[in-house]
Amino acid sequence: MVISFILNQFVTNCVLFSPMKGYRFSKFIPKKAKGESAFDNLLNIFLQLVSITGGDAGEALSWLTNLDREYNLTDGSYGIGNFIDDLKEKGYLTEQNQEGKFEVTDKAGQQIRKSALEEIFGKLKKSGKGQHKTNISGIGDERGTDRRPFEFGDTIQQIAMTDSIRNAQVNHGFGEFKLTEDDLEVVETEYKTQTSTVLMIDISHSMILYGEDRITPAKKVAMALAELVTTKYPKDTLDVIVFGNDAWQIEIKDLPYLQVGPYHTNTIAGMELAMDILRRRKNANKQIFMITDGKPTCMKVGIKYYKNSFGLDPKILNKTLNLASQCRRLNIPVTTFMIASDPYLKEFVKEFTTANNGNAYYSSLKGLGHLIFEDYKRNRRKRF
Repeated sequence: MVISFILNQFVTNCVLFSPMKGYRFSKFIPKKAKGESAFDNLLNIFLQLVSITGGDAGEALSWLTNLDREYNLTDGSYGIGNFIDDLKEKGYLTEQNQEGKFEVTDKAGQQIRKSALEEIFGKLKKSGKGQHKTNISGIGDERGTDRRPFEFGDTIQQIAMTDSIRNAQVNHGFGEFKLTEDDLEVVETEYKTQTSTVLMIDISHSMILYGEDRITPAKKVAMALAELVTTKYPKDTLDVIVFGNDAWQIEIKDLPYLQVGPYHTNTIAGMELAMDILRRRKNANKQIFMITDGKPTCMKVGIKYYKNSFGLDPKILNKTLNLASQCRRLNIPVTTFMIASDPYLKEFVKEFTTANNGNAYYSSLKGLGHLIFEDYKRNRRKRF
C-alpha cells in the first residue's frame, strides 16, 4: 500500500482507451521539474514517507532506500548516503538524542505543512494577511476612507487629527485657536471577521481498513488548513483535536506524525472537547469541522466505555444528536466531511446535520481539501 501511494504521488501513467480492449497502460516516466535538484526530488518523497510513517525517520529512510533500489530514484553521482548527509547539513534531520537515532526536526515538519498547502490549495490567489473584510463598518482595526462627525464611544485612535484641526480653524478662526467636540471627525474602521475553528480528525481503526489509507489524506488536509490559517489568516484561531475511544487536543506541529490507533469512534468525546475549546474563545464566529469515515460507536459512561460497532446504537446516537443541538443553540455550526457513502451512514449524517443546522459533504479523498477550503472561505463572509 505504501509503494502504491508513493507512486501515485510521483509517477504518472499514460492511459490509452480502446472500446474493444478496455484500458491499456504504458509506463511513463515524467521529466524532472525544471530547476529541481536531486536533493529536492528526494526531499519531496522523503517528507511524504515521514508523514506516512508517523514521524519515524529511520523507517522513512529505509523505505526510500528500497524505492531507490526498485525504481532508480538516484544516479551514480548522488546516492541516498549523500542525501542523508544533506538532510543533516540543511537542518531537516538530526541524531542529537540519547539513543542516537535519526529524528526529523521542526524545520522538516514545517516543510511538510507547506508542501501540503501547495498541493491542496496551490491555486489560491496570493493576498495580504488577515483579509477578512466585510461590508460592515464599526469598531475594527482596519481604517477605511469614510469620515463622519465624532460620536460618543469613538476611540482616540479613530480621530482624523488633520481634518479635525482644519475644522477648528474654519469654525473658530486663527486668533484664538480651540478644538471642540463639534470639530472632531473620525475615520470609519472596517469590521473584520475573526473566526475560531476546531478541526476534528477521526483516528479510529477504520481509517486504515479495507485497503485504503484514509488517514494520510486527512492529515494532509489538516496540515494545509493549519498552514493556511497561520499564514493567511493570522487573527483566526485553529485548534486540532483527534478522537478515537477518547478525544484529545494536539499541537499543529504534531500533525505530520499523527497515526491511527486500535480505537472505536467516540464522536461524543470529540464534540464535547471541541465545544469546551470554543467556549473559551472570544470571537463571535465559531465553527467545527469534522473529518470522519464512520458512525459513532463508543461513549464513556463514568469510568467505563460503552461500545457497539454493529449499526447505529440508539444510546450513542441520541447523545451525539443532543450535542449537535447544543451546538446549534450556541451558534456553532458543524460541517461534517464523511469519507464514505454507505446508506446508513448518510442517514446518520442527515440526522446530525438537521439537528445542528450545519453542512455535510460526502467526499472522496481526492476532493476533500477543496471542499474544506471552500467552506472555510464561505464562512469568512458571515457572522454566526
